[in-house]
Amino acid sequence: MPKVLVVDDSLSVRKVVERALLGRQMQVVCAATGSEALERIERDEPDVIVCDVLMPDKDGYEICEFVKRHPRLGRTPVLLMSGIVNDEVRERAARVQSADVLSKPFAADDLLRRLEALLAPPPAGVPAMNSAGHAEPGPGRLDVPVIGPNASPSSIPLLAPRPGTTSTFVPAPAVAGLTPSSSPVEVPAPAVSSPLPSGPAPVVKPSPEKPTVIASNVAKPAPTPGSSAVSSAGVLKQFAAIDGVQWAVLADREGFLLDASGNGEVDAEIAGALSACLTESSEGLGRELGRGPLHGMILEYAQGMVVLYSVGTSALLAIALSEASALGKVRYFAKKSIPELIQAV
Repeated sequence: MPKVLVVDDSLSVRKVVERALLGRQMQVVCAATGSEALERIERDEPDVIVCDVLMPDKDGYEICEFVKRHPRLGRTPVLLMSGIVNDEVRERAARVQSADVLSKPFAADDLLRRLEALLAPPPAGVPAMNSAGHAEPGPGRLDVPVIGPNASPSSIPLLAPRPGTTSTFVPAPAVAGLTPSSSPVEVPAPAVSSPLPSGPAPVVKPSPEKPTVIASNVAKPAPTPGSSAVSSAGVLKQFAAIDGVQWAVLADREGFLLDASGNGEVDAEIAGALSACLTESSEGLGRELGRGPLHGMILEYAQGMVVLYSVGTSALLAIALSEASALGKVRYFAKKSIPELIQAV
């Protein structure tokens, strides 16, 4: 079973990636800092590393350089994650020999496709690389460019999208993203004995094989009348009762589910975790632009809408609409109920 190391200082992102990989014949280990990641790499020797670019101590580029210079683990592919993916990010990623760059927020099925490509054996005729980045000799070897530590960005082939693939934006589809690629920069890990299952990850519709989150295994005492649990549940039920509303989810800022109500077609814990990721990045944008704290946002998709509201500084409210005509009622009720939810959480 291949081992995947997930490195991100955001608990919400680590949780989303871990959920996407559980039940997919992968062992997942996590690190919250760059220093912890270096220790994990030495101790656990992962088959592939998924690492955020921006970290408080060591960034993703430094992690990737450490791996590529490692005497034993130099062939381990590193998939970088970044909220901004532009030419500068791609060039720096190629310079440190990253296998690919994944745009955040991302869909679980997009992540799985990339990991599947990185863990697959190299194509016939393409040689394996040693820890120094040189092709290992073998019969019938094809000549391919070798990327050295002093290579200029212009000489490094950029990552190209694979034809016929698309990326979806959870919880709704149709947001384009990078796709898996195969280039001389990639250093495939050894072939695994058990192939990874193909097909989209169970992000939107619950699956019988969906893993149970540890937090959900903790028995919760039954709420008493008048308690905060009853208040938050009651508010969410009123949202879900509005015509055109599919579900309402209340989660903390780390993405852990607090309460939910709706038709059950969407995994509430996944919706809460991904909403926290989106809220975190949007608040960062607001800080950079000097716009102050985030109050709410309206997301329009090809199939419906998702409305997010900040519930004080500790929680957020996500509401899915199948009909745009319900937006007015949702916004009116949110203005009245947000103070009640702040007291509840």
